[in-house]
Amino acid sequence: MITAVMPEEKQNHIIQAIKSYGKGLLGFIRKRVKSDADAEDILQDVWYQLSAVVNTEPIEQTGAWLYKVATNKIIDKNRKKTEELLELAAGDDDEDGPDFREILLTEGTTPETEYIRNLFWEQLFIALDELPAEQRQVFIWQELDGIPFNEIAERTGENVQTLVSRKRYAVLHLRKRLKQLYEELTDY
Repeated sequence: MITAVMPEEKQNHIIQAIKSYGKGLLGFIRKRVKSDADAEDILQDVWYQLSAVVNTEPIEQTGAWLYKVATNKIIDKNRKKTEELLELAAGDDDEDGPDFREILLTEGTTPETEYIRNLFWEQLFIALDELPAEQRQVFIWQELDGIPFNEIAERTGENVQTLVSRKRYAVLHLRKRLKQLYEELTDY
């Protein structure tokens, strides 16, 4: 427990930061992630990092520090999700599949890479909208929300094999659509 090892002054600093910035910070995070659960997880990570740092170094501008940490956590979460989707889009051993990793996972953020990342996500969601509702929903639940097939089967009453098949069709469609985007981006 934090209170057992943390001096009262530092504990008060954390409590004051939560009171002062908690609501605004949660709103900031919610605008930049898919779900309230993700926003709450990121906010919890920010508070945890604050509690760890406040014991080791002084923070001159608490608000700026909190928003910077939140931004970094959001970027990390999006980068992880993007890496997973890029693996999926490239396929297991499909050498003809698009490989967005070079384009999207560069270390530096420039206006061009930011534009391409936004374009990738936009095109992904446009391609998802082209799918039949059942395929789209299974893909979103399984890949974007991280829900296991067994849980989806319980929710829908569908056979797991049916769900796997629907996701497979979705993946094939997305690979084809993202390949078009990849070719457009690499031909200029």
